[in-house]
Amino acid sequence: MDFILTQFINGLSFGILLFMMAAGLSLIFGLMNVINVAHGSFFMLGAFTAYSIIQWSGNFWLALGIGWVPSVVAAVLMERFFMRRLYSRGHLDQVLLTFGFIFIFSDITRYIWGPDILNISPPGTLDGVLDIAGAYVPKYRFFLIAFGGVMAAALWWFLERSRIGAMVRAGVDDAATAAGIGINVPVLFACIFALGAALAAIGGIVASPILGVYLGIDVEILIPAFIVIVIGGMGSLRGAFVSSLFLGLVETFGKAYFPSLSLFFIYLLMIVMLLTRPHGLYGIAKA
Repeated sequence: MDFILTQFINGLSFGILLFMMAAGLSLIFGLMNVINVAHGSFFMLGAFTAYSIIQWSGNFWLALGIGWVPSVVAAVLMERFFMRRLYSRGHLDQVLLTFGFIFIFSDITRYIWGPDILNISPPGTLDGVLDIAGAYVPKYRFFLIAFGGVMAAALWWFLERSRIGAMVRAGVDDAATAAGIGINVPVLFACIFALGAALAAIGGIVASPILGVYLGIDVEILIPAFIVIVIGGMGSLRGAFVSSLFLGLVETFGKAYFPSLSLFFIYLLMIVMLLTRPHGLYGIAKA
């Protein structure tokens, strides 16, 4: 029983990390109809930036507070000077451009931080383990679950209940009409792109004490994030949250009980969803 509980907590915490990555990707992909395969680079950049801030200040909370800023700056520049030119063009052009940015961000990261694997320790208040019904679970994993829940609730309120969220939905539904009533659609889309990058970077920061900080983590986290979007539905925050938790549990229990088949189960879920419900669990079917 203690083993199952431990794996359950591990699966939830990994699912939260997937949600932090997939939520921003779902916003950009689902709302703006833009494919950014370099989205994982913002996740990686957030983790490396957090490492430098912690090395300099010794404060994990400071890294969490400002470590996402370089990713947002990079996303704003990328959207303004490159992505905006491709909004009216096909997805293939967007994929090719952003695929090139993967190598650019990777080379920049290698030049600044080097190729070594780096480690970040959890903050002192979250170090150690808790005894839950005989299962010893790190405190930091409980923090991840709570933090992800708060972020999901705040993001839902922002998109569904705030004035800016209403403007975002209006710009997505009918950009011409939204522009006619005074909404600056290009700036709005730039903000969505920046918000997605910020979510990915924050995910990289909170994931770094568990996953480590190393080159290639951007691609490793991007693939399951895309699977989350396929299962949950394009542009659906609820779908991203539910499918992230579900996929995190499947991946964790799969590695625990069927190590050689864990990836098979994940891809099988995606294939079944594509065949039976192509628009995802909570996505909207479009002609």
